[in-house]
Amino acid sequence: MRSLLFYIGFILILAVMSTVCCLLCFLPFRLLQRIATSGNQLVMVWLRLCCNIDIKVTGQENLPPGPCVILSNHQSTWETFYLQWYFQPASVILKRELLWIPLFGWGLYFMRPIAIKRSNPAGAIRYVLKCGKKRLQEGNRVVIYPEGTRVPANSLGEFKTSGAAIAKKAGVAIVPVAHDAGSFWFRDRYSKRSGTIHMHIGPAIDTSEGNARELTAKARHWISDTLQL
Repeated sequence: MRSLLFYIGFILILAVMSTVCCLLCFLPFRLLQRIATSGNQLVMVWLRLCCNIDIKVTGQENLPPGPCVILSNHQSTWETFYLQWYFQPASVILKRELLWIPLFGWGLYFMRPIAIKRSNPAGAIRYVLKCGKKRLQEGNRVVIYPEGTRVPANSLGEFKTSGAAIAKKAGVAIVPVAHDAGSFWFRDRYSKRSGTIHMHIGPAIDTSEGNARELTAKARHWISDTLQL
């Protein structure tokens, strides 16, 4: 019942904030994103009230003040909302089909995501590199889930190197992020489990040393160690 109540509020919040985002699309991007992602923050408050799930963040001091590439593990829907709010101004890599969802996708479009076509991997990589560099030059952070899809809690998939390649091309740092959200907001179950989601922000990785593959491996190693996998 608590999970059902959460999802009712969750859908209402998304509908309202997507509408607001579309109506205020003429505003400067950073202001618009602050307004739109206040809905993400409200989702987290509603999650705590309905399902007794808290959030604890450590390592805030490791986050550079300017543009960087965030590489995070991917376990849940939770991080797609929380990280966009926490690391704003942020552009997120996502599948293009999400933009086709009425209202929600339209609002998402104005958040300047990097929307890729998964059916064309080669073209998607070129687009991610080009668009990712542009977003960083605009002063945004770029949030990437290098596993490419959600994986079960207490596991870690293989990392793709595109995020590190973007960071190296743009000359910005990589910031690894590890979390255990999948143990509470499950990737394949309707119900939620009470507890505290821990999110850890790792030390920034200098991209001037090493190639994309080596930098990706370094970020994955830190995330794996932090999650004790």
